[in-house]
Amino acid sequence: MPTEFFEPSADGPTAEAYGELYVAFEHFNRAMFDAQLPPCLITLQRRKGTYGYFSKGRFVRRGTGDMVDEIALNPAYFASQTIKNTLSTLVHEQVHQWQRHFGSFSRRGYHNKEWADKMESIGLIPSDTGKPGGRKTGQQMDHYIEPGGVFDLACDSLLTREFTLSWLDRFPAERLPVAPMPITAAPPAAPDALTPAPAPASTAYLGLGRAESVLALPTGEAVNRSNRVKYRCATCLTQVWGKPNLKLRCGIPMCRNAPFEECGAITQCP
Repeated sequence: MPTEFFEPSADGPTAEAYGELYVAFEHFNRAMFDAQLPPCLITLQRRKGTYGYFSKGRFVRRGTGDMVDEIALNPAYFASQTIKNTLSTLVHEQVHQWQRHFGSFSRRGYHNKEWADKMESIGLIPSDTGKPGGRKTGQQMDHYIEPGGVFDLACDSLLTREFTLSWLDRFPAERLPVAPMPITAAPPAAPDALTPAPAPASTAYLGLGRAESVLALPTGEAVNRSNRVKYRCATCLTQVWGKPNLKLRCGIPMCRNAPFEECGAITQCP
């Protein structure tokens, strides 16, 4: 019996999610890198303790041997950050890609002065704490967005009614303390540069599935005498209390009238 093949859907969730990320990649490539960056393969990777990473020549095309770079983003943080912060991680990794192709690459994972200068030139200020005053070079580096800088303005021009990041992890990363990830000599297949989630001194996260973070109520569950329940916006995670069975939508512009989910009377929203 012959094998039946199906044409992939051009408008399914996979095409939509990855298509949006590549639209952003190309937008920032033109706006900040003079369209110099070569094509790459963007992936979603739940790598604990990191927002994303870059790896040069990580993928090879079967049959031709053509290689492309990988930029990975951690979807566990999409719902716990603004879209602009998520896109700043993408551009952070694009700077690593720029340096690997056009600059002077230091030892694996190290963020040198050339990388820091390029980051500052596009309005992403390197900082090991993710805040002003942090070290600008080192093995593990975060960044913060310069208000009114090149990235900030380029991102504003992208974030119109026609563009967003449509798909979010329903159970995003929790705010939990995480020990700094030690970086040792890595094998050739390891990512060139990790963008770690902040260490305990700042806002730290650890990606957990819902089943791992559920706190069960003891036997003899408490009774809700207040006749109120908690609701949470599915996009920005804003929480409100109200009467049961309300149909609420979020008024924050980035949420686009996203519905509030009912979390329950006694338990906290996950």
